[in-house]
Amino acid sequence: MNLDLSGKRALVCGSTAGIGKAIAMELANMGAEIVLIARNEEKLKTVLNELPTSGQQHSFLSADFSDLESLQKALLKLKRPIHILINNTGGPPGGPITEAGLDEFQYAFSMHLMCNHLLVQHVKDSMIDEGYGRIINIISTSVKQPLNGLGVSNTVRGAVANWSKTMANELGKYGITVNNVLPGATATERLSSIIENKAQKTGQDISSIQKSFENQVPMGRVAEPEEIAAAACFLASPAASYINGINVPVDGGRTGCL
Repeated sequence: MNLDLSGKRALVCGSTAGIGKAIAMELANMGAEIVLIARNEEKLKTVLNELPTSGQQHSFLSADFSDLESLQKALLKLKRPIHILINNTGGPPGGPITEAGLDEFQYAFSMHLMCNHLLVQHVKDSMIDEGYGRIINIISTSVKQPLNGLGVSNTVRGAVANWSKTMANELGKYGITVNNVLPGATATERLSSIIENKAQKTGQDISSIQKSFENQVPMGRVAEPEEIAAAACFLASPAASYINGINVPVDGGRTGCL
């Protein structure tokens, strides 16, 4: 099985923490040259120094995904070719959909769908020229089964999944695959924030809320970021050349549908 990414360059979004950082680390271990992209330049520099290397020249770009112009300017500095794109952005705040404002939907669609689209438009030509492209979107299991209390997130995640499937259909003839990884509850800052907010609203203690998340999973625990990264990095490899246009839940079996 060919998992070697030597000679490949990967642009990894949201790569200063959590799932994005874990993916960047594993891709580098597989031989890829990494371009980190996130908002906080100091954190980017820290992660850059942590990346494993066997001669790769890793780098970073600083961009605020809440500002499309900021992302566009950063991409002008991007060295090509890019063979692998990891679309990964922190999810929208929780809350019932009936209470969501229009501005929340606009912000979420810009952060996720529009930024993803801008990134693909910027890198797809170099992928076509190279005859190798892997576009991997880190979304959510809500693509398959909406999650209670995440109204805006459920909505935008579904839109990204359908956008992704359409891209897979259009780009497949160039040797470019487009796939989605759907993490379940994962030990990240986002999960900690969700648990803390729920504790404040309900008066429950944090440990009991944490336990309730674990109890929803047949495996009895939440995922580690590295477990999500393993799925994404396999899809980025030459071994996954005929896997295209699919959703891959990585959730310990929590999602209640096939």
